Amino acid sequence: MWEQTAGHLDAFVHTVSTAHSIHGVTRALWRHNEKIRVVAVEPDESAVLSGRPSGSHRIEGIGIGFIPPLWNPKLVNEIQTVSTQEAMAMARRLASEEGIFAGTSSGANVVAAIRVAGQLGASATVATLIVDSGLRYLSTDLYTHQ
Repeated sequence: MWEQTAGHLDAFVHTVSTAHSIHGVTRALWRHNEKIRVVAVEPDESAVLSGRPSGSHRIEGIGIGFIPPLWNPKLVNEIQTVSTQEAMAMARRLASEEGIFAGTSSGANVVAAIRVAGQLGASATVATLIVDSGLRYLSTDLYTHQ
């Protein structure tokens, strides 16, 4: 990301499962620039990192219902929540409008990244990751009921 943006990265947004990937990326990016804003994303229905109770959601791979053992709140600047419905709608939009075939956690990443970009303004560069393929969701209501 650092090389792809030629060092012009303002924020990184990523969903949290075990916290290993968001923290690894944070450490790598902050070696270059500690001012890069890091935003963790979790399901609105199970926002335990935000101090709310765990609950049922359908954003596979994230929001495990408890604080992951690797979680270090000092390695993020902010936590945002995204609802299952928002994540699913964005995953569908990515597939139909952008040709990016991804799952709900990727949809959640993009929802939050768009929010952060709106907060930082048009000149900001915000990065996220498409972390999963839509293939595993073909038989689910993500792609069967639109």
